[in-house]
Amino acid sequence: MLTVNYLPAVVLFLSTLTLPGWAHAATEGNASRGAEAAAVCTSCHQADGSGKHNEQGESWPQLAGLDAAYLARQLQAYKSGERKNATMKPFASMLSEQQIANVARYYSELTPKPGQGGDSASEQQLQRGRLLAEQGDWSDYIVSCKSCHGPDNQGAGSVFPGIAGQHAGYIEAQLRAWQAGERTNDPQDLMGTIARRLSDDDIQAVAAWLATQPPQSN
Repeated sequence: MLTVNYLPAVVLFLSTLTLPGWAHAATEGNASRGAEAAAVCTSCHQADGSGKHNEQGESWPQLAGLDAAYLARQLQAYKSGERKNATMKPFASMLSEQQIANVARYYSELTPKPGQGGDSASEQQLQRGRLLAEQGDWSDYIVSCKSCHGPDNQGAGSVFPGIAGQHAGYIEAQLRAWQAGERTNDPQDLMGTIARRLSDDDIQAVAAWLATQPPQSN
């Protein structure tokens, strides 16, 4: 179990690890060429990288403004099968190493838009979501989101993405995927451990609150 005093040290260690080739390559990406390669991404992630929230269906994440190395890592994970998604697998497999770096750089330089899906939440839900995101709930050993995702949940390096302003439907889907063991590409099972301690109401609450928060500005 991670204690309050120990967790920041873990986060600092994980965020300062010597990163593999995908992280270095992302810093070398060409945004202009990335825009060309990202043309196949627009049907889901939109031309401006803002993604889309569907109340009764799949939501596609906002990519604009996310860390380039993080994006490159996720594309590599889809390509290798480490992260499973039937839609993303063929698109990621089409990209070369350099194209992945280019696409990641392109999206990282776009300006994010406000998240969707939090407006319909009740005040009670939003307050619960804020508590979980900013303070956690140590009665259930739930670590706050910002402990890893940084101040205001706007991201911490290439390991922990900005989640403020992300669409509620996408956050919900990912928390449930970690909870069920369907997604496992997080360091030391941090997300899986936390997600398994969240109730369905908690997942909906924190997703809604995060969606209402200002996204990271670049």
